[in-house]
Amino acid sequence: MNALIAPRKIIFVGFGSIAESFVALLSKTHDLDSIELVAIDPLRPQRQDFFQSRYNLNFIQAHLDPNNLRDILTPLVERDSFLINLSTDVSSLDLIEVCHEAGALYLDTCIEPWPGGYSDPGQPMAQRTNYHLRERMLKLKKRLGGGPTAVVAHGANPGLVSHFVKQALVNLANDLTPGFTPPQCKEDWARTSKELGVKVIHIAEYDSQVAVEPKARGEFVNTWSVNGFISEAQQPAELGWGSHERTLPEQGFEHESGSKAAIYIGRPGATVQLKTWTPYDQETLGFLVTHNEAISIAEFLSGTFADEAYRPTVNYAYRPCDHAILSLMEWLGKSRKDPLLKRVLKSEDISGGSDHLGVLLMGHQKSCYWYGSTLSIDQARELAPLNTATTLQVAAGVLSGYLWALNHPNAGMVEAEEMDYQEVLGYAAPYLGGLQGFFSDWNPLKNDPGTFAINDPTDVWQFNNFLV
Repeated sequence: MNALIAPRKIIFVGFGSIAESFVALLSKTHDLDSIELVAIDPLRPQRQDFFQSRYNLNFIQAHLDPNNLRDILTPLVERDSFLINLSTDVSSLDLIEVCHEAGALYLDTCIEPWPGGYSDPGQPMAQRTNYHLRERMLKLKKRLGGGPTAVVAHGANPGLVSHFVKQALVNLANDLTPGFTPPQCKEDWARTSKELGVKVIHIAEYDSQVAVEPKARGEFVNTWSVNGFISEAQQPAELGWGSHERTLPEQGFEHESGSKAAIYIGRPGATVQLKTWTPYDQETLGFLVTHNEAISIAEFLSGTFADEAYRPTVNYAYRPCDHAILSLMEWLGKSRKDPLLKRVLKSEDISGGSDHLGVLLMGHQKSCYWYGSTLSIDQARELAPLNTATTLQVAAGVLSGYLWALNHPNAGMVEAEEMDYQEVLGYAAPYLGGLQGFFSDWNPLKNDPGTFAINDPTDVWQFNNFLV
C-alpha cells in the first residue's frame, strides 16, 4: 500500500458513536465512493439507512466470538484493506493476528479482551488490569515482529494524550530551559521529564456538556459509549507508579512480572476519586478509571540517570458529564448490574458545554502545566456532522492514527509513544478546537493542608495526597 493512498476497503468492527463520527471525518479525507465500507456489529446502527444511502456502507449484523471470528473476517480482510476496531468484547490481539496474516492495516482505541476478561470475578485481579492486557500485547508484538502496521490504543485517550505529553514537555522546557533541544529518542524524553522535575502526570479531563433531556431512573447516559465506560469503570483502578513514591495506597498492589511500571488498587476505578486540575473548573475531582496510556506513558518516560531511577506517576483523572456521574452513582448503587436503558448523547441531544481533555504535568518549578484540547459542542457541530465534543476528539485520534498508518504501512505493532507526535498532532489539530497550555500554582494540599495528616506532607506530590 503506497503512502497516504486510500485503502480499497475499510472494515469496522463495532459501529457505534465513534465509528459514525469517524466516517464524517473520513469523508473529508477520501472520496468514499471509491472505498468499500463494511461494518460488523451485533446491533443495527440507529442511522444505518443514512450510512447505507450516503456512503454505501455494507452492514453485517453479527456478534463476533472466538468460534466465528475467522469464518466471518477471513473472506473480508485482505491486502489493501484497513480494519478499524471500535468494539467492546472482541479480542484486539486476535484481530491483529488476522490482519497480520492477510497483510492488512489495523487500528484500535484500546486493547480489548474477549468477554469476561475485565469482569470475571473468578480471575485473579491482576489479570483483569490493562497492565496485564498490555503485557500480552507486547508479547504478541515481539512474536509477530515487523509487517503491516497495527496501531494499538489510539483514540483520544489512550492515543492523542501521549502526543500531548510530548508537546507539553517541549513547551515546558522551552519556557524553563533556554536553548532547549527537543528530544530525539525515548531516553531523551525521559531525561527531559526528569530534568524538568516532572513527578506526576494526570490525563485530566472535564466534560462539561449538558444534555437536553434529564436522565431517567435506571438509565445510563454518556457522551460516548456506555458499554465502553462501564467496562473500564469496573476494572481495578490502576496507574503508572512513580520513582518518587514512598508508600503504596491502601489496597495497592505491585505486579509480579513485566516492566512493573504500574500498580493497581483492589477496587473498581469508578469507586476511587482523586483531586486534579483543569482550566475549566480549576481544582476538581476525577475518577481513577484505568487507561492504557497511564501505563505506556509511565514506561516510556522511565530511565536511569547517574544510577538514579526515574519514572513519573501517571494516571487518568476523569470528570465525566453530569448525567454520566449520576448514571455512575446509580449503577454502583445497583451492585454494578447492567443498566436496562442506555443512551449515548447525540449532537442534537446536547444543549451546551465542552470537553476539556489534556495532560497535567506537575512537580516542576512552576508547579502545574495543563496542555490539551478544549472543544465545545458548537465547535464540534461546525467542524463535522454527527459529532459531540467528546466523539470528535476520539474520532480525531482515530483519524490521525489511521493517516499515520497509511504513511507508515510497514511499522508492525506500534503504540502512540512510538509515533512522531508532530505528524500525528498535525493530522488531528483541525478537529480539536483550541490546543492550549495553562500554568497553575495548584497542588493537592494547597487548599486544605493537614487534611491528610496520615500521609507524609514533605512531598506534596505523593499519590496518597491526591486521593479523596
